[in-house]
Order: sequence, then C-alpha cells, then structure tokens
Amino acid sequence: MHVLTLVAEGLVGSSLPEQARKWLADHGAVDMETTLLDPERAIDITFRHPEGPNRTPSSSEIRRLCAAHPVDSALQGLEARRKRLLIADMESTVIENEMLDELAEFVGARDQVAAITERAMNGELDFEAALEERVSLLTGLEEDVLRSCLDRIRIDPGAATLVATLKSHGVYTALVSGGFTFFADHVRDRLGFDESRANRLLTSDSKLTGRVGRPILDREAKVRALDELCEKLDLSPDNAVTVGDGANDLSMLKKSGLGVAYHGKPHVAEAADFRIDHGDLSTLLFFQGFPSSEWRT
Repeated sequence: MHVLTLVAEGLVGSSLPEQARKWLADHGAVDMETTLLDPERAIDITFRHPEGPNRTPSSSEIRRLCAAHPVDSALQGLEARRKRLLIADMESTVIENEMLDELAEFVGARDQVAAITERAMNGELDFEAALEERVSLLTGLEEDVLRSCLDRIRIDPGAATLVATLKSHGVYTALVSGGFTFFADHVRDRLGFDESRANRLLTSDSKLTGRVGRPILDREAKVRALDELCEKLDLSPDNAVTVGDGANDLSMLKKSGLGVAYHGKPHVAEAADFRIDHGDLSTLLFFQGFPSSEWRT
C-alpha cells in the first residue's frame, strides 16, 4: 500500500483531491481511500498498485501534477510511515535566522557574510572553508554579543508543534546544526529537543578569536549524527525523518526514510525526494499521517 498526502490552505473542498485521485487511477492505482487529516487543508489518499512499487508514480510526477497549485505533497509507502527519530537542521529551518549573519551585523559585515552564506547553502562553496572565512570576520567581537543575539531568534512556524507532537508519541528529537552550540543549545531547551549538536565558536579573554573548534560539523558530520543516533536507538535510517534547507543537509536527507527539503535552496529542493515548498514545519506531521486532532502545542 502507498499513500499520497496533499497539504494546502483550502485544499479540502477544492478540485485538486479529485484530480489527484483521477490521475492515480489513470496510472493504475486501485483500492483508493481518502482520509481527512485536517478539515480544511490536508488529506491522505491511500492506494494499491497491482503492478508493484516499481510502477508506482514518483514524487516528482506528483509535484508536476500539482505545479499550478500552492500544495505540498508526499508519496510514500504506508508501512512504517511514522518515524521514530527526528533530526532537524536549525538555521533557516527550525529558526528563520542565519545566526552568523546576525553576528556579522555587529562588525558591519552582514551583507558580506550573508552573500557567502547563501552561496555555501546553495552548494557553490566548500562548507568548511566558507564557515572559517565568515567566522574570521568576527575576530575580537565581545562574547556578550552572543547573548544579545538570543533575542533576535525567530522560531519558524510549526516547529514547536512538530517537536511537542513527536515527543508525545515517543520520538527522539535532535537538533543538528552547522551553526553554533551557543544558539543550538538555547533553541534545544526552548523547544524541548532531546539533544543538540553544532560547531563551537572559540573565545579568549571574553572575545571571539575568529576560529571554530574542531572537528567542524559539516555535511558528512550530519550523516554521522544520523548513523550514531540510529545505532543508539537501535533503528534503521528508514525509521528517521530529517529536515533541512541547505547543501550540507542533502546527504542526511537522502539517507533517511523521510528526508524533507524545507523551503530548500534550489539545488537541494531539486535533489531531495521530499519537499515542503509552501507550508510550515507542521506539514511534516501530515506527511507522517498525524491528523491535526492529535497535535500537541
């Protein structure tokens, strides 16, 4: 059995669910059933494909079908759909900010740093080299500035509901960021993640040295985090949901059972098997079959 999930404002009552059912039927789907996940904006269409999974329509085909509508979709197997581990990127995912850009404002280099950040997240630059270049511009910045930046953190819509709901169902939640421990630990505690991993900004005499502690948490370190947490919890990566927006998230997204590019950079969105282009992070709950009536806030 497979399930197609559609999520969009005003979805229920529109013509799109029936268009999707017809399209699935035209592609050989049988035994279709529609379930409301939310009274207005989310449905599941479960179906069977007699010719086997290799003939089942792909997620990219579904996206093309829905291209004219602001709808997020996920097509996946019904079995083991609810995952046991969440690994989330932090910046531009769980929070709206890029905290290195915020820090750079205090040394008059926000635009310069933001441009490097954008290129790194698009996969145009080596992540480690780009991180070191940006952090070097912060040399001599007072450590107290880090604390003042905490007030700038803007939690992305749906993040608190996502974490609270998954934890209420026994899911282990981890924040794994290429950013910095000072901010990741704060967001971890604020939202209730079970753990956080990030890079360390080095200081001396209460000032930033312009260097990052080793080892640097990069693209491959995120995959190692997935492997380590799966081993710790005695899970397969298929039992994990991962979410992120940048190039350093892509390997992690590709290895997990439900790897979702969240408003991803173009290269990442194109390569990821699952995407959220329109909705907020609570869409991840719909993708796993949690009706809004089961959500925790």
